[in-house]
Amino acid sequence: MAAKPQPVKVLYCPACSLPAEYCEFGPDFEKCKPWLLKNAPDLYPDLLKEANEKATEKVSDQLQSIGISSGADGAASSAQSGESSKPEEVKRLPGGKIKKKEKQEVVIEKVVRNKRKCITIVKGLDLFGIKLSDASKKLGKKFATGASVVKGPTDKEQIDVQGDIAYDVVEFITDTWPDVPETAIFFIEDGKKVPAS
Repeated sequence: MAAKPQPVKVLYCPACSLPAEYCEFGPDFEKCKPWLLKNAPDLYPDLLKEANEKATEKVSDQLQSIGISSGADGAASSAQSGESSKPEEVKRLPGGKIKKKEKQEVVIEKVVRNKRKCITIVKGLDLFGIKLSDASKKLGKKFATGASVVKGPTDKEQIDVQGDIAYDVVEFITDTWPDVPETAIFFIEDGKKVPAS
């Protein structure tokens, strides 16, 4: 006679309410780390290593503030701790992927609809600190056409302007907003990014 199967005990994280092995995919992994180190250190050995490194850095910093150093080793460790004391702010996406910092550039694309109607799409003005609603009003007024702020395919906001104003819009952008250099403006032609200048 086969033994009766025993129920599986699942350890749930109180910070994100996910099973402990899925915390890294949760909304805020940083909040889960202290609890994981205490209750499930075997699941994340990298966290344990990271915590040990931080602890040794803290001790070496305290020793340096007192004035105790161990010769050449102390100098080497102080150089290392000096480098790591200024970590770069890196945004991480779910799954631990690093989010790349966006380049400051304006991309202009012309889309033809129904074989004759044209729409000019302007992306990236917001990266220069320009309010898109104000920019769309100015574009609509200048070119006497409809212009609106819409969400693009990547959920980023962009300005859709009715009509083919792709080449006229470059001069207007550089005149209206001097913060946007002409070298940062690109066209999309045949699926390739081409500099406007």
